[in-house]
Amino acid sequence: MSVIAYGIILAAYLFGSISSAILFCRLAGLPDPREHGSHNPGATNVLRIGGKLSAIGVLLFDILKGLLPVSVGFYLELSPSEIGFIALAACLGHVFPIFFSFRGGKGVATAFGILIPMGYAISGLALASWLLVFLISGYSSLSAVITALTVPFYVWWFKPEFTFPVALVCCLLVYRHHDNIQRLWRGQEDKVWKKKKSNC
Repeated sequence: MSVIAYGIILAAYLFGSISSAILFCRLAGLPDPREHGSHNPGATNVLRIGGKLSAIGVLLFDILKGLLPVSVGFYLELSPSEIGFIALAACLGHVFPIFFSFRGGKGVATAFGILIPMGYAISGLALASWLLVFLISGYSSLSAVITALTVPFYVWWFKPEFTFPVALVCCLLVYRHHDNIQRLWRGQEDKVWKKKKSNC
């Protein structure tokens, strides 16, 4: 592995460690997302605690955390394994941010960001999978878990050289949703659109 690749991997982790949910909430005067709602510093929880514009900002920034470093890897024509480590580092930074006591988000938006440079077919199928499950169930967490389980197959079909690192990222996403999976099993998970309707 080249020195440049090591540098980008480190930069990807540090960039991923910037918790946009916490920063946007502070700027908007909203409560700390780690202490309110689902206690997850992510776009869905920022929306849950009342910050629609902030949630959009968090979503876009978190996608950028995955998209930018992986795009740099492709631009520099690094090897698939090096790009795979860059993608994994970006997601690890988001999930375990060094700047915020290693208390990060679930990594869904950042994981989506790493897929975009790998091709619109892969990222499009991932987005379609998430939307389909969400529109049917109303559960953001269930959408994320099912998408994480299917994305490695999309990658294997279109870009097989990236299957292993993407599968590792997807395993990380499923692990981060273990509490949500237990609540889904017990029927205690909140639906995003149910909450929005109740507030109308």
